[in-house]
Amino acid sequence: MSALTHIFCHIDDFCKDFEPRYNTVLLQRGERKRTRATNLALSEIMTILVHFHRTSYRTFKAYYTEHVMKHLRGHFPRLVSYNRFVELMPRALVPLACYLHSRRGRSTGIAFVDSTPLSVCRNQRIKQHRVFKGIAQRGKTSMGWFYGFKLHIIVNDCGDLLAFRLTPGNVDDRQAVPTLVRQAQDLFGKLFGDRGYIARWLHESLWQQGIELVTRIRSNMTNRLMPLWDKLMLRKRALIETIFDQLKNISQIEHSRHRSVVNFAVNVLAGLIAYVHQPKKPSLHLSRKERLLLPALAA
Repeated sequence: MSALTHIFCHIDDFCKDFEPRYNTVLLQRGERKRTRATNLALSEIMTILVHFHRTSYRTFKAYYTEHVMKHLRGHFPRLVSYNRFVELMPRALVPLACYLHSRRGRSTGIAFVDSTPLSVCRNQRIKQHRVFKGIAQRGKTSMGWFYGFKLHIIVNDCGDLLAFRLTPGNVDDRQAVPTLVRQAQDLFGKLFGDRGYIARWLHESLWQQGIELVTRIRSNMTNRLMPLWDKLMLRKRALIETIFDQLKNISQIEHSRHRSVVNFAVNVLAGLIAYVHQPKKPSLHLSRKERLLLPALAA
């Protein structure tokens, strides 16, 4: 089974259950007066959006006009023009978000949290930028200032996505953690983060939920003993950095060509779904025996 067929089968099964309920809710709220059929089914729209992030194309327009319309007509016999497809993309926003939530992984007792900036334009063009005016914000990371958003995620040691959140660029990383933890639902064990997550209130809040936040200490903090296992796991935080690198350089979730706020969100969600469907994700490759020894090693 090809990657395209695999993705479509999963999404189509989801849409068969989700779409009737979603349309009913929209009709009841008055947000939609009738449900009009389109040439492309919702599952087909979502599949095309996700599959783009599995290819080597740098822009969606090139992917759609040079690959989909020329080589995938057998899979999508009722294709529409590129301009029409762009008009249909906002319809996939809520379904993509719900589908991504349904594809989250399970907690293994070891989790990593971090954020990455999603710049929407060069710093020199901030004053001229209009698409995200009033929504995107200036933020600062260890690499310098940027203008845009932050993507916050929690992953387990197998590289599975447990939770995600998109915030303006000026939001403190620590403020996003409570929402991420609630989203992950079954999160337990140890949560490893960088020094940016150091906060007494956050540590105590997570501890009450049965989660231990583990970070390195700052240079001006009193040194404390740390279990060897925790030190080793802190060194493995490169796992989440590898995931961010794949999302940006393979899935193309960050670029400065966005012309719509909604389609920006669609692009990020589709990129995350493409990552979730990867057959091989970055992983620590811990054996079952090592997992069983985890409580003893952490003591």
